[in-house]
Amino acid sequence: MNKYLVIGNPIAHSLSPLLHNYWFKKYRFLDSIYEKKKVEKKDLKKIVEQIKNDEVKGVNVTVPFKREIFNFIDTAPYEVQFTKSVNTLVKENDKVVGYNTDQQGFEISLEENDWDCKDKKILIIGAGGVAPSILSTLIKVDGAEKIYLSNRTRSKAEELKKFWDKALGIYQMKKDTIEIIDWEKKSELCDLIINTTSVGLTKDEKLNFDFSDYNNKKDVLFYDLIYNPKETNFLKDARMRGNRTMNGKMMFLWQAHLAFKMWTGVSPIIDEEVIKLLD
Repeated sequence: MNKYLVIGNPIAHSLSPLLHNYWFKKYRFLDSIYEKKKVEKKDLKKIVEQIKNDEVKGVNVTVPFKREIFNFIDTAPYEVQFTKSVNTLVKENDKVVGYNTDQQGFEISLEENDWDCKDKKILIIGAGGVAPSILSTLIKVDGAEKIYLSNRTRSKAEELKKFWDKALGIYQMKKDTIEIIDWEKKSELCDLIINTTSVGLTKDEKLNFDFSDYNNKKDVLFYDLIYNPKETNFLKDARMRGNRTMNGKMMFLWQAHLAFKMWTGVSPIIDEEVIKLLD
């Protein structure tokens, strides 16, 4: 039996097994199974060794280990070496390679929602594992005008900004494009607000940012990367204010689509049946 995993902590919320096992059955990979596994930081090296030894065929990585796992892989494409954020592990030529399908999944999800980042002002909440990929997308796709970055531990946001300041020239963007703001402090009004944190995975968890200035701002999009639950308090509050809302379901589907193709060579179809499966 070919075994695949999604690892993280917490992990109970993950719908990856539901999706990948559906695709394994649909595309006749009847000798394959996908499971979720709650791990600690000390387990990451062993997971990579299991891939190398063919005990596990492929792994998805979720919070909070997307950056931690980078320290244990053998190699990665240039962009992943740049962001040091990994969500997919594949064995290639006896080496464990770390990829990140989050970036492209996020980009496709914005395109499907008719969202153009050009000349937009954006607030990113959180500077953890997935944030570098989100920032990379926003910087690359025709350039946001301004990106505000806020993290509970300010030093992590500053570290991420410093990292990207060195790279902005590659993407022909101004050096002051990224600005750090203190946690829960207001920035100027933005066009897109993205929650990249895990706040909302547990019922009643809430971000205490004051978004009262966004009342009846119908064109402002509040995007929560969390897809389970479908509507976090972050999105519920935005909906009640009259803002546009979007959860991470389509990003999740597209990043999974890319990982599945890496592992099997098959490009699974994302249709209404698959979308309803996650509901």
